[in-house]
Amino acid sequence: MARSQLTATSTSRLQQCMYEEVPTGVCLWDEAKQQRSKQERLQQAGDMQSLHGGVFFQLPAPHPPTVLRPQLGLHPNPECDREKMSVRDHDPEVLTRNSARMPPTQAESVIRSIIREIGQECAAHGEIVSETLIAFMVKAVVLDPSNGFNMDRTLMKSDVQNLVKLCMTRLLDTKNPSLDTIKMQVYFDMNYTNRVEFLEEHHRVLESRLGSVTREITDNRACAKEELESLYRKIISYVLLRSGLGSPTDIKTVREVTAALQSVFPQAELGTFLTLSKKDKERQLKELTMIVTGIRLFNRDCGKGGEGIDDLPAVLHVAIPATMQHIDYQLETARSQVYRYTAILEKAANDPLMRAELQPYMLKEALYNIRQYEVFLQIILSDIITGAQEVEMMTKQLGAHLEQLKMTIKSKIAVPTSQVFPIFIALSTLWTSLQDETIVVGVLSNLFTHIQPFLGAHELYFPERVMQCHLSGATVKTDVCRMKEHMEDRVNVADFRKLEWLFPETTANFDKLLIQYRGFCAYTFAATDGLLLPGNPAIGILKYKEKYYTFNSKDAAYSFAENPEHYIDIVREKAKKNTELIQLLELHQQFETFIPYSQMRDADKHYIKPITKCESSTQTDTHILPPTIVRSYEWNEWELRRKAIKLANLRQKVTHSVQTDLSHLRRENCSQVYPPKDTSTQSTREDSTGVPRPQIYLAGLRGGKSKITDEVKVNLTRDVDET
Repeated sequence: MARSQLTATSTSRLQQCMYEEVPTGVCLWDEAKQQRSKQERLQQAGDMQSLHGGVFFQLPAPHPPTVLRPQLGLHPNPECDREKMSVRDHDPEVLTRNSARMPPTQAESVIRSIIREIGQECAAHGEIVSETLIAFMVKAVVLDPSNGFNMDRTLMKSDVQNLVKLCMTRLLDTKNPSLDTIKMQVYFDMNYTNRVEFLEEHHRVLESRLGSVTREITDNRACAKEELESLYRKIISYVLLRSGLGSPTDIKTVREVTAALQSVFPQAELGTFLTLSKKDKERQLKELTMIVTGIRLFNRDCGKGGEGIDDLPAVLHVAIPATMQHIDYQLETARSQVYRYTAILEKAANDPLMRAELQPYMLKEALYNIRQYEVFLQIILSDIITGAQEVEMMTKQLGAHLEQLKMTIKSKIAVPTSQVFPIFIALSTLWTSLQDETIVVGVLSNLFTHIQPFLGAHELYFPERVMQCHLSGATVKTDVCRMKEHMEDRVNVADFRKLEWLFPETTANFDKLLIQYRGFCAYTFAATDGLLLPGNPAIGILKYKEKYYTFNSKDAAYSFAENPEHYIDIVREKAKKNTELIQLLELHQQFETFIPYSQMRDADKHYIKPITKCESSTQTDTHILPPTIVRSYEWNEWELRRKAIKLANLRQKVTHSVQTDLSHLRRENCSQVYPPKDTSTQSTREDSTGVPRPQIYLAGLRGGKSKITDEVKVNLTRDVDET
């Protein structure tokens, strides 16, 4: 029930924007549609519906009208008018040359006439087809080499009739899965946009619808009492409409908003409001709306108000899981069908008789159809998961702000506006974001519901009894099982000297690389005439001409690496025959005329380069040579003159310095002193004289035979004169 409540009921007409080209081309819309104003285009984006009394739903606004260059494949020859037409390839040089030869209005008239004729013929057979789908099919027919449209010859009227016939045959073949796939691609590209752009467009629509009310308020020159009261009522209506919380016709809601507004902007302040400029008035109206919305949300949380305000967090916490569960179920069902189709096609790849038997069932086209459906479901599911994360975060912030507001106010009679107004504004901003998430979930759920019919009646194409018969003896494998089988079987880089291989451990942004063919194995697709098997990045990603390729096995990688151009050409030719492969395998760079609008917005992602990692070390010698820079060198003659004048002036200047009690604390000072030196002085002269050394010899001390010792003393000292 929650998911049905969130589904937007507004109907979105098919915007003519599937494959937008450069602005040098021919527009398929008539002049009235081309010249319509921005306001009219926004009005056609979808009617705003009210959910639970206040949440507005808005389907995506139309993209700019489809502009198809003569790349459409038809380049009418101006000399032969409608009797002859020239068909050219999508080479930019040829396009420029042909565009220069033919006036845009003439080419537009011829192309429009062809598309109108095809549309009338289809309508006569009971099939209503959009101009965008017809334009796509014309290009697909011209691109298919089996149709025999020569790019260098001039087409007669009979050839144009043949072109119309071929287009009608494809458009009226309702049992062909290829047509369902193309319709699915056209519808998805016209109705899907990323979250940021969608919300920006939604806010622009709201601003445009509030424009008249805003102008009535900002341009008002009320003077009388009745006029001021009328102006105040308009401001109340503006606050209600902008916040989306309740209806201006609900008396209880109007009374609650009036009471909240009077508490922050009493009617007596209208005089000051009228003196403001228009921009200041608009800014104040927005601020008043956010403050009043915050007050109402706080009153609702306290149980004292909140008339007409739904519990968006509770609604989203129920609706988002229900939607995700439903998409997960459909995704698993589609994958189960893919795995069975793939198993049968693998079995038939080695059995010519089985291939011939399966040809009428168009099993490969059915595989492309359900693979494309799987891709779109993954995109929708990814956006819903992102929204669920945002809702979880905003719910926590909302509760934190409400608790903070309760702690600030408590039981106080008056609270400073500087404390509560920022919290009220934060509450309003969070609630607006929750409303945006409600709208996004509703639109994505609506988109998911509307692409299901494009799956086609697979039971009619390939009945269950026939499938079970061909599945006997075949092994049904999931994509995960196929990857695990060759997880350890990696490419040996040494076997390829001229090719570069990338691995998770050597590439920093390995998971962000844009893999060619949406990650499917290029070799298997080319070798088996269109079988789609997922590539395994763990085996190794081949970098060839700044593009990256994955393979489902090591043998496939080696075979592709021997001659990459050969297999790339095979894939390109296969895509010309099955045009739905151009978007499924993301071949838009090779077929520029088929670039979807959504792919053109995300063109930057095609230029992600790998950041490789490796172990390396370097050593640099510092100051190998002595520096030879002369710091005092000056090449400017005037600078030299300036320095000379400065030095000349300094000779006549005296430097003074003053130190005060206050200034010494404001700057660093330093002084230089001369410490005492260790010195010695000599005051007297030291001198000496030499005198004879006294020498006395004593003889007879040893004694003799007599008892009496005769001592003899001999003075040997020399005289002073002798020294």
